[in-house]
Amino acid sequence: MTYLISLNPATGEPVGEIPTTSLDAIPALVCAARGARSNWSHLSIEARGECLLRAAEDLLQESERLGELLSQEMGKPLRKGISEVRFCAQSIEPRVKQAVAALQSRRSSDGDTESTLYYDPLGVCAVISPWNYPMSMPQWMLLPALLCGNTVLFKPSEETPLIAQAYADVLNRHLPPGVLQVVQGPDQQGRALVEADINMVAFTGSREAGKDIMTRAAVGLKRLMLELGGKDPLLVLDDADLDAAAEFACANSFENAGQVCVATERVYVDRQVLDCFEQRVTERAAQYLAGPWHDAKSRLGPMIHDRQRQHVLDQIEQALASGARLLHGGKDHPPRYITPTVLTDCRSDMWIMQQETFGPVLCIQGYDNLDEALFLANSTEYGLGAVVFGEDEDRAWQVARHLEAGMIGVNKSCFGTVECPWVGARQSGYGFHGSAEGFHQFCQLRVVSKPLSG
Repeated sequence: MTYLISLNPATGEPVGEIPTTSLDAIPALVCAARGARSNWSHLSIEARGECLLRAAEDLLQESERLGELLSQEMGKPLRKGISEVRFCAQSIEPRVKQAVAALQSRRSSDGDTESTLYYDPLGVCAVISPWNYPMSMPQWMLLPALLCGNTVLFKPSEETPLIAQAYADVLNRHLPPGVLQVVQGPDQQGRALVEADINMVAFTGSREAGKDIMTRAAVGLKRLMLELGGKDPLLVLDDADLDAAAEFACANSFENAGQVCVATERVYVDRQVLDCFEQRVTERAAQYLAGPWHDAKSRLGPMIHDRQRQHVLDQIEQALASGARLLHGGKDHPPRYITPTVLTDCRSDMWIMQQETFGPVLCIQGYDNLDEALFLANSTEYGLGAVVFGEDEDRAWQVARHLEAGMIGVNKSCFGTVECPWVGARQSGYGFHGSAEGFHQFCQLRVVSKPLSG
């Protein structure tokens, strides 16, 4: 038997180990999921929701234990780890209510025919999740899959297997056997799972991995929900509240050490206010201290591993060599960390302005008019989130409507209400989750019709 060894990213020391799922075992796990499907799918939506509501109580009660494990394994500050667990616990009830409303059958008639639309379970769903939010990211996919009556094979990131297993163990206290099973391992296990006899793959991760999943899933014409990478822009208009814009830019660039799919990675600022904005950003960036998960003073942790750290360093070095100017950080980074970095005089042809960084780097480029700003903001293949800051809200709203992203915020983050889907555009997403429409993606829609009696 082989094991995954989980490492503390701040020290490189082992946090623990867990058995790897053998490739030969995956067909049997799929078979068990199919066997569990009948009873689970025939429960009412309310009954399935009750199972998850009981799990929510356990998550809340054990949030400190689970949050500490999450922070040790992923690296984020302890308060952030505990907060993630509590958020997951507290978000289950509204999602259950949303599912109950979304999955009710609907009737329609046209004078001759009466039809009923049913949102039936799809079958066996693979959920493949990343390491950056190792509880909330899988939950966003697991909840709709389970509430819709599917059984799930959950493949977490090999970087954070312990917290993923602990999370699944809590859920499984209240789920029937075989409804939720965990597949542990690196990429090979993920590829084998995608190619197995399943009905759907829900994935959050890189664009490259998403393309590979799409290729492998095409053989079986499997349903896909892919949330992929981003290169989110922030547009700062000439009338923006610069203090608020700078505060948001730093918070959204440096959160989770920049390891966030909707991190602000490109900032386009009207040249009339560029100098003032740069000053405010530089002042705020100096307040972000990096440190290990148990350091109460730290606001961001280490990079998840040396490969990701080196990727960020390479992007910074290439940008500086190509003419970018350093306003803060950028040099003498402690081992395992990236000091929060602010670059200006960036250009759209730089690697750091085109491809996802996934690190605490804020890149600034000035613009002369809104047409140029929109062209620059829309100049990548990504389209997950975007933000506009401007005091004239109607004007800022019109600018937002020209941004080619799935989620756009005006004077706030790109997060919508609880009723809104999490959706990407372009190469940042294929399908979506959240909202009533998001639940429907995990269902098989069936239409049963009969003649209306004369």
